[in-house]
Amino acid sequence: MQNRSLVSISDYTKDEYLDILRIAARCECNPNQNILSGKIVGTLFFEPSTRTRLSFETAVQRLGGRVIGFADAGSSSVTKGETLKDTIKMVSNYVDLIIMRHPLEGSARYASEIASVPVVNAGDGANQHPSQTLLDLYSIQKTQGTLENLNIFMIGDLKYGRTVHSLLMALSYFNPTFWFISSDALQIPVEYKMYLRSRGIQFFEYPEFTDILYEADIVYMTRVQKERFSDPIEYEKNKNAYLLNNAMLENTKPNLRVLHPLPRVNEIDTDVDDSPKAYYFTQALNGMYVRQAIIAKALNLTHELN
Repeated sequence: MQNRSLVSISDYTKDEYLDILRIAARCECNPNQNILSGKIVGTLFFEPSTRTRLSFETAVQRLGGRVIGFADAGSSSVTKGETLKDTIKMVSNYVDLIIMRHPLEGSARYASEIASVPVVNAGDGANQHPSQTLLDLYSIQKTQGTLENLNIFMIGDLKYGRTVHSLLMALSYFNPTFWFISSDALQIPVEYKMYLRSRGIQFFEYPEFTDILYEADIVYMTRVQKERFSDPIEYEKNKNAYLLNNAMLENTKPNLRVLHPLPRVNEIDTDVDDSPKAYYFTQALNGMYVRQAIIAKALNLTHELN
């Protein structure tokens, strides 16, 4: 992992995934520690974010560190024409770690190559979202007791959903069976199908899921991402393609859990919220523990955690 940065989920090995999950479990038992005393973390969010930004910032503060940065590129010197290179070079002078979200694919890799401190990718366009993937793995392991041999349903925006792309790459180490449910316009990109075939991972593609939901261990719902569509008419055609409601869960496995990277729009009905199979809000809480683990690993401080 070059310069201890986390840009792509492929920057970690399978053993490192499992190590992060073990560290996260320690953080969950004792989230308030002081290993980041004297450390400053820069959070550079060129795109809107609620859960990712707040959970990273909470993770830093609960570990005793301080945060500087911006939640809106409009409040930074980007509006004056400052390049990404100059922003990263400048911020590197002030902080021990950079956490960055940016709309351009590849921006996080570029930042990691020019920064003098580790960079954690908090999402780069439709490309990767590795910290979300690790919290998803943690959530799956907690609810299923294992990561091995699970039936994973991924439903909705599989074309632009960076959380889907990262998660399928990580889960491919654990012999899953994937069930991809999407409209023709939002199918999983060909390169990810090629990746799964190269690893011998079985997957199916369906336009609907109601008649096959009984097979699922994990249902990973995603919203149709309006911000990725260049054509608003195309977005309107696809935005209500899939809806999960509580009645659909009646004949599913007892161990089934519904995950969602959030925010949801209308793809999960609010009547699912009170179901014991709904896990998405706890999933968001898990993000803080996992991001504490990522930060500690990036700064080589895991040995100082209690």
